[in-house]
Amino acid sequence: MKTSAYGFRSHYTLVVLLFVYTMSFIDRQIMGILIQPIKNEFQVSDTAMGLLSGLTFALFYSVLAIPFGRYADRANRRNFVAYCCAAWSAMTALCGVATGYWSLALARVGVAVGEAGGTAPSLSMIADHYPPERRGRAMGVYWLGPQLGILFGLTLGGWIAQNHGWRAAFIWMALPGILAALLLRYTAVEPARGMWDGEAAKPPSDNEALSDIVKSLWHSKVFMRIALAGLLMGFTGYGIGIWTPSFLVRSHGMTLQGAGAVMGLLGGTAAALGAVLSGWLCDTLAKRDARWRIGVPLLGCLLSLPTGLGFYLWPAGEAWQLGNFVIPHAVGIYLLFGVTAVWWTAPVYAVLSEIIPPHRRATALSIFSLGLTMVGGGLGPLLVGVLSDQLTLQFGPEALRMALAITTGTCFTLGILTFAWAMKAYHSAPLEQPA
Repeated sequence: MKTSAYGFRSHYTLVVLLFVYTMSFIDRQIMGILIQPIKNEFQVSDTAMGLLSGLTFALFYSVLAIPFGRYADRANRRNFVAYCCAAWSAMTALCGVATGYWSLALARVGVAVGEAGGTAPSLSMIADHYPPERRGRAMGVYWLGPQLGILFGLTLGGWIAQNHGWRAAFIWMALPGILAALLLRYTAVEPARGMWDGEAAKPPSDNEALSDIVKSLWHSKVFMRIALAGLLMGFTGYGIGIWTPSFLVRSHGMTLQGAGAVMGLLGGTAAALGAVLSGWLCDTLAKRDARWRIGVPLLGCLLSLPTGLGFYLWPAGEAWQLGNFVIPHAVGIYLLFGVTAVWWTAPVYAVLSEIIPPHRRATALSIFSLGLTMVGGGLGPLLVGVLSDQLTLQFGPEALRMALAITTGTCFTLGILTFAWAMKAYHSAPLEQPA
């Protein structure tokens, strides 16, 4: 009965939420392909660009994510996400008319404010559309968003920037977000809260203090250890996403358009495959042993460590000629890296949806997103930029290469250890839930 209750409507809503998330990630990550022309026009340092692309965005995104999540636990999530999508799309267009570094920073703050209300309520909706045994695959589909954002955003953004300037890239990339907002608001379905968890009749308490939710999450070993592992993955993931196009330009001599094509068409396709594969592996292997819900991210880290280091340390020189593009041989390793580096996303959110009660799911996921965005989105790109500046005297034009190699190697090594630690807690208390 429950399976047919939503059926096609659930799948359609998932696709629309994927469209919204794709636009969110395009508007968030387009800075990666535009760093070089913006830096050149405004004459600022790598540290300043890391601050603009990372911490400036992450600070406002994170501060507002929790109150937005609290609101979404009590309100119509579909409508709220749709309004936020329209807002951040409009602010992305304003980035294209910025007159200087600080006006661009202000517009990016506006993007962050809008996007703060997008991810956690969307994940809460997906968890209420699908039963626990199917959430890994559903989350895998939703987490195609960043990969499709990279594929279309960096590819098209690089082409637009190359031919029409970086301002046009911001403006044109904002338009599909308005369409996504309209589709979500007027055609998607708001699911019954907690229908698959036996708590549909339990409404959120208006008197429940945020401190009580934070306290219960703090005392959950599974949540805290998964959150720590997620912070490490977000830290290196955001740094890679923002700085790799500039690395390809500086160390391998690629054009903006070529770097965008590599990150978008090739890297985005590889990561999209990895996102779907990880969700399928999570649901399939968890039928044999529930620990695989965390084992899949652990395996992803093990496979990503050597390929990530290989990509950033591969020497420049030899390349393939593909039409008008020159593709460095290092990109072959990047494709392998791109498939496994995202194996943590869908399983982690499937586990979090399992251990967090439905009536506080958006709030708890917003708390998780706060740490992920502040540490990952805020400090990841900033640290890479700072390291690049600090290593310039020693490595010259290869400083960014070394900064990316250091952060990638360190974070994936620590990720292996932390996911193993989380798996131990999940195995010892598989039904543990924050109260």
